[in-house]
Amino acid sequence: MSISCSDCFSDLLCGEDSGILSGEDSPECSYGSDYCADLDDSIAELIQQERKFVPGIDYVQRFQSQVLDASAREESVAWILKVQRFYGFQPLTAYLSVNYLDRFIYCRGFPVANGWSLQLLSVACLSLAAKMEEALVPSILDLQIEGAKYIFEPKTIRRMEFLILGVLDWRLRSVTPFSFIGFFAHKIDSAGSYTGFLISRATKIILSNIQEASILEYWPSCIAAATILCAASDLSIFSLINADHAESWCDGLSKEKITKCYKMVRGTSTLDQSTTKSTKVLPVNIRVMTHVSVKSGGSSFSSATKSHKRRKLNNYLWVDDDKTSSSS
Repeated sequence: MSISCSDCFSDLLCGEDSGILSGEDSPECSYGSDYCADLDDSIAELIQQERKFVPGIDYVQRFQSQVLDASAREESVAWILKVQRFYGFQPLTAYLSVNYLDRFIYCRGFPVANGWSLQLLSVACLSLAAKMEEALVPSILDLQIEGAKYIFEPKTIRRMEFLILGVLDWRLRSVTPFSFIGFFAHKIDSAGSYTGFLISRATKIILSNIQEASILEYWPSCIAAATILCAASDLSIFSLINADHAESWCDGLSKEKITKCYKMVRGTSTLDQSTTKSTKVLPVNIRVMTHVSVKSGGSSFSSATKSHKRRKLNNYLWVDDDKTSSSS
């Protein structure tokens, strides 16, 4: 699971006492000064650590210079979001999937004109994220039903998962904007009257922007601050809250970066206050699947296209020959 301050004490609460801290019995929740100081320190530590869980600073530039194919990434993220909605996965699951995808691409790259390899990566990233965050995870085959052009066998997905884990150094507990939005919402609304709305609205804004690679110019804490500001701007009671206030929420935040990120996501926020920006979702076509098994080095997939070409997964950039030779 990703790192989140809201989850720190969930396992320590007795059933009969959990409502006390969750605010179910009281509309207002207050904290002692010592607790708030410790929480501030924890958030500041997350800000220091977040750079370890994002692609390098030149990642967005690679898309702008067309070294990487932005449209291929958008298509992959659209598919991940589609499956997330279909199965009702948590927003964090979708965000982690895209995070793993971007970190892997930054380290290993992907061919511009190679749809099956990027889809394989997308399925494996979503599978890993679902295992991290979801209580009930569909089978690998069921995970691929939503608009998938190719259907990969479970053993192929598992091999890809292990490759991703190696490239990411097994660091799946990523720091994400969801690690911060609850804390920032409380900074705006200490009484807790509108905290639920602020978090829900910010979550929608985050998911509606992750298809654009430009969002990766900003670190998770900055994205969280900017989206909470956007959510707050929808309520007249918080209309005076701005980036100057956000910078004071915690050490490590930059007013300039928050302002730039706010301007970028603000367009999405103002499109419709009740819905998110329409994503570029792959069309769902009713079709008869023609399963053609393509095997090489123990890997296989099925394609829904009319023409089929044999491809050797072993020879592909992502797969190490010494690892594939030992796999079955």
